[in-house]
Amino acid sequence: MAGMNFKHALEKEAFRKNMKTTIIGCKTLQDELETALQLTGLSYPIIWIESGLHNTPDKLRARLQETFRGITDSERVLVAMGFCGNSVQNLKAGNFEVIIPRVDDCITLLLGSVQRREEIARQKGTYFLSKGWLNGEQNIWAEYQYAQKKYGVRRTKSLYREILKHYKRLGILDTGCYPIEKLMEETKEIADTLELEQEKLSASVDYLVKLLKGPWPAGQFLTVAPNAIIEFRDLWLK
Repeated sequence: MAGMNFKHALEKEAFRKNMKTTIIGCKTLQDELETALQLTGLSYPIIWIESGLHNTPDKLRARLQETFRGITDSERVLVAMGFCGNSVQNLKAGNFEVIIPRVDDCITLLLGSVQRREEIARQKGTYFLSKGWLNGEQNIWAEYQYAQKKYGVRRTKSLYREILKHYKRLGILDTGCYPIEKLMEETKEIADTLELEQEKLSASVDYLVKLLKGPWPAGQFLTVAPNAIIEFRDLWLK
C-alpha cells in the first residue's frame, strides 16, 4: 500500500510538471523574466501586461481578468508580478491553475522576499528603481518632468521634497540582467534632482526561477485552483 501511494505521488508530481503552461508577465520585469527563462531552459509563452497599469489597481485587475478569459489552452498560468495594490483580489481563474508570487510588488519580487525589503527600509528610507521601472510608461522621473512643465521648477522641487520626505536613498536594483554601471549613470541625475543618496542594491531573478520551476510552497506562492476566485484572505504576505 505504501509503495502504491508513493507511485501515485510521483505520477501526480510528473503530471503537474508537464502541465501546459502560460506566463502572464509584467513588462517591468521583462529583462529579469527573459533571463530566468534562459537559466531554466524553459520556453513558456508570455502574455505581457503594461507596467503603467500598476498605478491603477482597478484597471490592472480588469486587464488581468480579460487576460485570464483569453487563455483557453493552458492547464497552469504563472503570474510574474506581485499582488500590486491587491489588484489580483476578486480575480477568477479560468480552467487552469494560477500561481502568483506572494509579494506586494515587482520590487519585492526582485529583492527576494518581503522580509528583505522591510529590512532595507528599516536601514534607510529607500525609493527603489530598476531598469524595468525606469523604462515603464509611468515612473517617478517621468512624473517629475511632467510636474516641472506644469508647475515650474521651484514649485515641483518643493512638492517632491514633501512627497519624498521619508526617503533618504534612491536604491538602484542590480539584478545582473543589464549593465548596472550604465544604469547608475542614467539615474545619477534623478538622485541629484530628488535630493536622494544614490546606492546600488543587490537583487536577483531567483524568485522568478522558483516561479518557473516550482515547487510552489504556500509561504512563497499563492496557488489558485481552476475556476476559483481570489479572496482578500488569500493575500497575506508573511
